[in-house]
Parts: sequence; C-alpha cells; structure tokens
Amino acid sequence: MAMVVAAALFLRWLPHHGWFVGTLVCGAIAAALAINLTQKRRFHRAVRGINRETMPPDLGSTAAVAASVVVLALLGIYTVLFLPLQP
Repeated sequence: MAMVVAAALFLRWLPHHGWFVGTLVCGAIAAALAINLTQKRRFHRAVRGINRETMPPDLGSTAAVAASVVVLALLGIYTVLFLPLQP
C-alpha cells in the first residue's frame, strides 16, 4: 500500500517536472504489484516456518523491497534537484 501511495504522490509532480515522473510512477506501481503477487508464497512460507518452529529470514524479498525503495528515492531526488520545472 505504501508503494501505491508513493505513486500517487509522484503523480502530483507530473505537471511540474514533466514526463520523467511517469518513470517513478511506473516503478512504484511495478514494485507494489511484485510485492502483492508474491504475498501468497511468503504467507505459505511463514506458515510452514511456524509449524516447524523455525523460520529463516527471507533475504531475497527484503533485499528486493529495499532496493526498489532506494532506487525510487534516488530517482525522486534526481527529479527534484536536477529536472527543470515546467512553466
């Protein structure tokens, strides 16, 4: 849900910074869809871990979400600092 909210906030930048903001919106929506589509797998993995009383951390999913947040943040900073404002 946070990625969808971030995409909505990026949409507010569209009139001011132009087409490049569409990249941010698409990236945030893609990350939100990826998280949502893999939720069932993570849920079943957690259930198996609870039943076995041991659950190793899911480093891949955590790293993917962290990487997407960092990339979106860097692109957002680039947009605000280096792209000219539209008249």
